[in-house]
Amino acid sequence: MDNKKEKIIQSAINVFREKGMEKAKVSDIVKGAGIAQGTFYLYFSSKLAVMLSIAEVMTEKILQEIQKHVHEGLPFSQKLEVVVDIVFDMTKEYRDVFALIYAGLASAEYMQEWETIYESYYAWLGNQLEKAKADGVIRDSLHPQRTAEILIGLIEEAAEQTYMYSHQDEKTAELKKKEVLKFAGHALGL
Repeated sequence: MDNKKEKIIQSAINVFREKGMEKAKVSDIVKGAGIAQGTFYLYFSSKLAVMLSIAEVMTEKILQEIQKHVHEGLPFSQKLEVVVDIVFDMTKEYRDVFALIYAGLASAEYMQEWETIYESYYAWLGNQLEKAKADGVIRDSLHPQRTAEILIGLIEEAAEQTYMYSHQDEKTAELKKKEVLKFAGHALGL
């Protein structure tokens, strides 16, 4: 990614976190990025247009974290556990950023772009499911790519319920993680 674009995205994250989406101005973003306002418009048509790039950065962050901790030698059930832990941890740490992303993408016409942003995430989990299926660890009748999309949706929704909608305590978060793993394990035929 271009250095100026990266600075704009990082500044936008900071400004949106500090002021919220409504009060944030492009002038605040460019000031934080140390660039001219005209430069901003070379990359983005509006402050809402930055949301897509922020969503991309956050999705890449999650996937990088998962790839860093999920080793090929791990049994599939442990890989799934690591994914759940990371998604919950990242959702907790960046709950305000995710809330901004969802608000920004919902208020603009960007929801259809979501699938594009998630392609590499879905592909990674789909490959893991494909291997687990070939190894006979999960049920043979599942479709790895569709299941990857459903599974990521399930894990993220549970993490969002825990940290974005209700700010539950760690004990409740742990119970919810266990329930997600148990539910997914049954569905996958683990």
